[in-house]
Amino acid sequence: MSGSFTDHFGSVSGAYAHYRPTYPAPLFAWLAGVAPARRRAWDCATGTGQAAIALAAHFDAVVATDASAGQLAAARPHPGVDYRQAPAEGSGLEADSMDLATVAQALHWFDRPRFFAEVERVLRPGGVLAVWSYGIPQLEGEAANAQLQHFYADIVGPYWPAEKVLVENGYRDLDLPFETLPTPAFAMEADWTLEQVLGYCSSWSASSRYRAALGSDPIDQLRPALAAVWGESQKQRRLHWPLTLKASRWATGRSVLS
Repeated sequence: MSGSFTDHFGSVSGAYAHYRPTYPAPLFAWLAGVAPARRRAWDCATGTGQAAIALAAHFDAVVATDASAGQLAAARPHPGVDYRQAPAEGSGLEADSMDLATVAQALHWFDRPRFFAEVERVLRPGGVLAVWSYGIPQLEGEAANAQLQHFYADIVGPYWPAEKVLVENGYRDLDLPFETLPTPAFAMEADWTLEQVLGYCSSWSASSRYRAALGSDPIDQLRPALAAVWGESQKQRRLHWPLTLKASRWATGRSVLS
């Protein structure tokens, strides 16, 4: 990947902030437990701050960076989170200043060698880098799920950026630097109404690229198809996302730069 930044979400930041699923609380408790201390955490590519705010319950201070001004403008303020605009590969953070670095649903966008070098610079010895992503959602109800999968693969499918493949295969081909940490499994689920599912799909980068390319909204196709099999509009259906977590610990003498 090149070091240039392409903002896939700035135009949908409002929907991103409102409709993106939250991460399971036990994940953040586990992260706090493996970090060498709970002084400072860096949430890189924070988006609208979902992970950063959750980290703030466990760390004295959280610095949340993102290259997108649009995303940061939609982020929810929190007294324990310091939002800053900066690229992943050049955070501007002090050297040896962080106990934990996290990347939620974003590592696939980075120039990874440069980012890993930045993580090595920023982490304290013994600090932890943890990254996670969630893949294609599965929706309760065979007919409803079929419509969601059709939308994902066929309607907006041609508009997914190439990096999305890394998410779909569960980061299988992504290796982290430093010493690998074993990670537990975490469940990522939500019970949503029809409007929440539609809002979530509207926040996808592929939906944004579809609108830019064709001048129409792909949700106008999904809405009637999904409504026809949903039932009462306020009915909630469960979504399940496959969640992949990888983590590694920085130890002096085990350099990604060497």
